[in-house]
Amino acid sequence: MQLRRGKMIRLEDLHKSFGERGVLRGVSLQVKKGEVVALIGRSGYGKSVLLKHVSGLMQPDRGHVLIDGKDMCCLKGRALRRFSIHFGFVFQRGALFDYMTVFDNVAFPLRKKTRLIEKEIREKVHHGLYQVGLTGAEHKYPAEISGGMIKRTALARALVTEPEIMLLDEPTTGLDPIIAHAMLNLIDSCHKNLRFTGILVTHQIPRVFEIVDRVAMLHEGAILTQGSPQEILSSTDPIVKQFINGDIEGPIQYH
Repeated sequence: MQLRRGKMIRLEDLHKSFGERGVLRGVSLQVKKGEVVALIGRSGYGKSVLLKHVSGLMQPDRGHVLIDGKDMCCLKGRALRRFSIHFGFVFQRGALFDYMTVFDNVAFPLRKKTRLIEKEIREKVHHGLYQVGLTGAEHKYPAEISGGMIKRTALARALVTEPEIMLLDEPTTGLDPIIAHAMLNLIDSCHKNLRFTGILVTHQIPRVFEIVDRVAMLHEGAILTQGSPQEILSSTDPIVKQFINGDIEGPIQYH
């Protein structure tokens, strides 16, 4: 059996509101070391907010985010910045720096979070770009590359520090089906190599079920159900069935 390298994630009774709107309403979820969990659910209902809590970018109103038993909610300032080296985050729209080249975008976390010399940084960045098929694009700016290349640059940047936890917020959004499929294959390949622990938010159903260990569905601010991909696909829960099948009619009301 291959040693699982990542860190365990455990969310306990997580609550978060913005004004009077409760977004997370008691989320509890565990992701084992080396496991990738697909987080599914309606758009705009808290999946990105949940990821930001795991990474420490947001603090809950109530509840706990435990990484290998360490409570992220207790980390502040320098301690939180030191711990952030364990995380890679692929934001929904890539979040590249427009004024930086592809190379400098990928190098950014190495320069910010490590003490590597420039030669070592260059080697790691070139290797990272090779992994995502972007060799030769080093000197281009985000405005000069396609949406798919932006997402691959964002993935290379997230992976370049070899994180133990990967958080991927809709990495295939805005990509055509062929490029989206290739992106998921790339994420799967990187996971097999690095054995990180991951949470992947996506609407690429059922394709994403082929590359994850478990699936959790966020509904009305809490985890409605979770299980293996096959268990979710064969669920008899009408809410799960409606969402998986993409049906307009059903208990989920679309406005």
